[in-house]
Amino acid sequence: MLTPEQQARQKIDKQLQLAGWIVQDLKDFNPSAGLGVAVREYPTESGAADYILFIDRKPVGVIEAKKEGHTLSQVHDQTTRYSADNLKYIRKDEILPFQYESTGTETYFTDARDPSPRQREVFHFHKPETLYEWLKQEETLRARLKKFPTLNSSGLRVCQVNAILNLENSFAQNKPRALIQMATGAGKTYTAITAVYSLLKFAKAKRKD
Repeated sequence: MLTPEQQARQKIDKQLQLAGWIVQDLKDFNPSAGLGVAVREYPTESGAADYILFIDRKPVGVIEAKKEGHTLSQVHDQTTRYSADNLKYIRKDEILPFQYESTGTETYFTDARDPSPRQREVFHFHKPETLYEWLKQEETLRARLKKFPTLNSSGLRVCQVNAILNLENSFAQNKPRALIQMATGAGKTYTAITAVYSLLKFAKAKRKD
């Protein structure tokens, strides 16, 4: 019978495979097997990480696996330590940016490149193609959300300007959940359209050539 830890890893293996990762044991380690390779029990200088993620043959992430019911917010320090550790067989010069904690039922993700990195719950592991595209971007989304240009207030009411500026300020403070409350007839639809347009135009990814 599988232990709770083994059950969690079995679920994680399946979820990684569904997301397009090639899951390997260390004895079969081949970072060239595909765009995204997840290697179980990869040795680091402070112990074996449950999974090290490779994109295009380079280490980019770590997964700390725990049994179901474990409080994942309490193990992020361990994930961070593995992300900073030297790895066996492969040289790396910086911390691994993509950090996950998972029980196979619940998964948390942190992008260490963010201005103020923090855990957030995700519904599934990201595809290798997604992380590959993120690595090509000069800044993360949360970094770009700190740099909105001056709002063109032409045609906007004062209450609409205030709503949009407060929304942008919420994003800049790494608070992505915001609620806009406006009186009936104040122009909520136009306010929302203007805010979304600004997001699409100025916060979109700027890829490296």
